[in-house]
Amino acid sequence: MAASVNYAVGTLVWVADPEEAWLDGHVAVIKGDELTVKCTDGKTVAVNTSKVYPKDPEAPPSGVDDMTRLAYLHEPGVLDNLKRRYDINEIYTYTGNILIAVNPFRRLPHLYDSHMMGQYKGAALGDLSPHPFAIADAAYRLMLHEGISQSILVSGESGAGKTESTKCLMQYLAYMGGRAKATGRSVEQKVLESNPVLEAFGNAKTVRNNNSSRFGKFVELQFDQRGRISGAAIRTYLLERSRVCQLSDPERNYHCFYMLCAAPKEDVERFKLDDPRAFHYLNQSNCYKVDVIDDAKDYIATRRAMEVVGISSHEQDGIFRVVAAILHLGNIEFTKGSESDSSEPKDEKSRFHLKTASELFMCDEKALEDSFCKRVIVTRGESITKNMDPNAASINRDALAKIVYSRLFDWLVNKINSSIGQDPDAKSLIGVLDIYGFETFKTNRCLTDAVMIANLRLPMHIPDPCPPNMANTAQLRSSFEQFCINLTNEKLQQHFNQHVFKMEQEEYTREKIDWSYIEFVDNQDVLDLIEKKPGGILALLDEACMFPRSTHETFAEKLYQMFTNHKRFSKPKLSRTDFTISHYAGEVTYQTELFLDKNKDYVVAEHQELLNASKCAFVASLFPPLPEESSKSSKFSSIGTGFKQQLQALLETLSSTEPHYIRCIKPNNLLKPSIFENSNVLQQLRCGGVMEAIRISCAGFPTRRPFLDFINRCRILAPEVLDGSCDDVTACRKILEKVQLKGYQIGKTKVFLRAGQMAELDALRNEVLGRSATIIQRKVRTFFFNRWFRQMRLSTLLIQAYCRGALARCAFERKRREAASLLIQKVSRKYLARKSYLAFCSSAITIERGMRGMAARNELRYRTKTKAAILIQVRPFTLQLRKQ
Repeated sequence: MAASVNYAVGTLVWVADPEEAWLDGHVAVIKGDELTVKCTDGKTVAVNTSKVYPKDPEAPPSGVDDMTRLAYLHEPGVLDNLKRRYDINEIYTYTGNILIAVNPFRRLPHLYDSHMMGQYKGAALGDLSPHPFAIADAAYRLMLHEGISQSILVSGESGAGKTESTKCLMQYLAYMGGRAKATGRSVEQKVLESNPVLEAFGNAKTVRNNNSSRFGKFVELQFDQRGRISGAAIRTYLLERSRVCQLSDPERNYHCFYMLCAAPKEDVERFKLDDPRAFHYLNQSNCYKVDVIDDAKDYIATRRAMEVVGISSHEQDGIFRVVAAILHLGNIEFTKGSESDSSEPKDEKSRFHLKTASELFMCDEKALEDSFCKRVIVTRGESITKNMDPNAASINRDALAKIVYSRLFDWLVNKINSSIGQDPDAKSLIGVLDIYGFETFKTNRCLTDAVMIANLRLPMHIPDPCPPNMANTAQLRSSFEQFCINLTNEKLQQHFNQHVFKMEQEEYTREKIDWSYIEFVDNQDVLDLIEKKPGGILALLDEACMFPRSTHETFAEKLYQMFTNHKRFSKPKLSRTDFTISHYAGEVTYQTELFLDKNKDYVVAEHQELLNASKCAFVASLFPPLPEESSKSSKFSSIGTGFKQQLQALLETLSSTEPHYIRCIKPNNLLKPSIFENSNVLQQLRCGGVMEAIRISCAGFPTRRPFLDFINRCRILAPEVLDGSCDDVTACRKILEKVQLKGYQIGKTKVFLRAGQMAELDALRNEVLGRSATIIQRKVRTFFFNRWFRQMRLSTLLIQAYCRGALARCAFERKRREAASLLIQKVSRKYLARKSYLAFCSSAITIERGMRGMAARNELRYRTKTKAAILIQVRPFTLQLRKQ
């Protein structure tokens, strides 16, 4: 519930939203306990004050790297801070000493190189940006200086980045504890190279992750007195055996099968392999290749890693011989035999694969066939051979494939451990636990899906939880495997809660404040419901398994009678055999069908005898002879009880160490970068226990502010503390006393506030700021008006002066134009008069010249004519004279 806060109009708040989980906005209208909030995305929401959380208006845009420094430590504040940091590629965030890692779904090699490891070497936790190297360094320093063994628990759902985070931790610890000079392969090299080997045989492509670990792993690194790695041990838990035989589209089987099909030609021919599409155990899904995985290269890399961890070439051949044999087993089909209820290989193709599998196992072909098609029942005085129908023969075939693969995986782990070696004189150790987080599923595609999300994997043999005839049945609720997984998470959550509460106590003790009245949030009632002896669910299940006539209906009825009034137990309304448990992360409904069958452990004697007699020493070593008592004993063996015992052993190991936690978060289900789905992340925070840790913090003092930060934020409530007459502690106390706040604590370096008190201080601060804002607005408005008036008056004078000047200039221009006009007129008239006079004179002269010319020409003509007349008159006389 949200803390009781007096909200005012304009207060920034968070409101719940079914799509985005939380939306931010501001209070627009207040009517009693009802608020109308206008969200930033445009929505308007009516909500009760009890369902509203305050938002910090001073939260930095890039978020804070430690969420204990948030002013408001609640769900929307945590979610918003993670989103702000994720948007700027800051994928790591602290919550105290807990590291939250959000998968970026992209390679960030600069964050994990040797230079970065050198930066974090010796740096105190919190001095540098959050990083797995910082967690590893803190664990290493505590182990080295205080001699206390450490453990680092990495959890999260599939695809959240657990494997990569674990690799980072191992890389840094190997960097810190590696030996400068070592003859042959060093321990740290073998530990690091064990990862690709275990990934090849224990990882697979799932719907949620391309490289999902299908087993739990706890790696113990042992150190000598100088802090050097002196030994190591790897423990694995409950490999998902059902994946060997059943797949769902678009998932893949274990990587090793596809690697072997992509191996060099000589290996493929030697093991008589083909394309993955040709094998039943691989072609149940349409996914054969993954873009980011190169099976051919990974095959070579896995072989090389095997050499590093001490697996000889002969043993490698034996390993892949077994892997190939499993693929051939899957292609053996059965049909009805000649006898009643009998079976035999279906056709020549099935017989070919049967023969190939027997050759690879180096066992008798007929004996292998009989182990599928017949079952020997041992009674007191005789042995009876019973024929198996085709369906039962297929179940036997799959059972053999799963047990062989399980034994092969266990052999690999034991071989790696023996090769690495353990140091009995080790001073201390650091354990790294890669574990699957709590998840809630409405339905599962088959009963084995619960195994696919297993947190811890038991090394004992669990009977087939989803036989072939049920693989494609209708979707079902969580079954026995999910029940065991959630028990694991409840135990680990209790361990986590105790650690968080312990950190809270240490913080309060360090600050010397009173914390004795703080209640511890515990889930012991759920654990008692499940594992209490007698009277718990597991005890009732074991009791039901001991009676031959018990069924899941009688088991469910017993549960209803025992836990009718238990607050954590309920019966679904529409089911007669299901039951619901209220876990710390939510309610989960379990289906009791097959609960009894899955809780019974058994071994097929024919398979054990057949492969123990194999001529291949490697195959025979996977099935060592059982003690005579074990082979004949029919005593009931409980899977659930064995699971609880091994879980208890793990918790005892963790309890003997100083724990550190890394919670991995998958920001979206598309496995793509830059997408942050609020609802998805919030559910993971709840399932990962982060919200539970916050609830523990809220039970005490969730808000812790250093004195200087508190004074800077709240000094406006008591301005007199700023005169320098008192120290920081006195100043903080005066501020809190003035506002009459109750229940706070003042430590040595910080102010500790109860849940909701920071919001109350902010509300008072907003009131003071509101009054101050009114005064400031009045003064500012007066200042701006005065300045406006002076500007307007000055502007008016300037305009008047400009206008007068403009008018004077216009008058002067007019007079200048008039004078110019007169001058132009005078000059023009003079010019025209002179031009007219000159034209007239020119005309007169021209006329006179013409007249005189004409008179001269006339005179010339007259004289010419007169002269001509004279000549005419004279010429006859001249002629006469010449004649004479």
